[in-house]
Amino acid sequence: MWLPPDAGPAERLTRAAVVAVAILVLLFLTVPILIVVPLSFSSEPFFSLPLPGLSLRWYADFFGNARWLAAVLNSTVVAVAATVLATALGTLAALGLGHPAFPWRSAAMAVLVAPLIVPVVILAVGTYLLFGRLGLVDTRLGLVLAHTVLALPLVVVTVTAALKNHDRNLVRAAAGLGAPPLAVFFRVTLPLIAPGVVAGALFAFATSFDEVVVALFLTGAAQRTLPVQMFAGIRDQINPTIMSAATCVLVLSVALFAVVTWLTGRSRRG
Repeated sequence: MWLPPDAGPAERLTRAAVVAVAILVLLFLTVPILIVVPLSFSSEPFFSLPLPGLSLRWYADFFGNARWLAAVLNSTVVAVAATVLATALGTLAALGLGHPAFPWRSAAMAVLVAPLIVPVVILAVGTYLLFGRLGLVDTRLGLVLAHTVLALPLVVVTVTAALKNHDRNLVRAAAGLGAPPLAVFFRVTLPLIAPGVVAGALFAFATSFDEVVVALFLTGAAQRTLPVQMFAGIRDQINPTIMSAATCVLVLSVALFAVVTWLTGRSRRG
């Protein structure tokens, strides 16, 4: 919000007030998140600010504890599997929705994005009841399928936006030259929408890796993910190891957001 050199006192005061409010809102949103970072370096087994001292003992406990490492492995395996499924199904769904002859496009889109609107606890209860009858509770497959449902809308929305920005004349030209549909998709459409597909996949991975509510309903002791292990640690015994885990998740989330931002900018420039 830049002002011209001849701006009056009232305009400068308004600009200063807007900047001050923006800074306060930013601090309100970020401080509760960033406070976990210094607490993860505390030298004492309790939370206090200012820190009584600095130590890496809680990171050593996190990376050297079998329970935490097993939870990280479970989260990674489930997130990767859910990302692959959600990206494949979401991309196909976006391509179908983008076809001019697709009927009931609005209704189909509403169904696909419903998991973004319905409270997660309702989805968790419904999934638990359904998967209980199918024998999928306390299984990695059940959690992967549930997280796929949660991540699918993000892929659909992201890929749909990418499809709106690509040149459909190239697809028509490839089809007119006799290229089969699969060749048109892999050689023309997919390269054009690749930034959107990758961004959707990253959103799907972050959604699955950070999800806790559905995982609480569907996992047992052997299938605990990292967020579930953190929740159990908060409930049973609070120590800075949880803050170390939270800091690692925060770093991962920031890295994924940076990549998505870069891909989005690249897609718009393309």
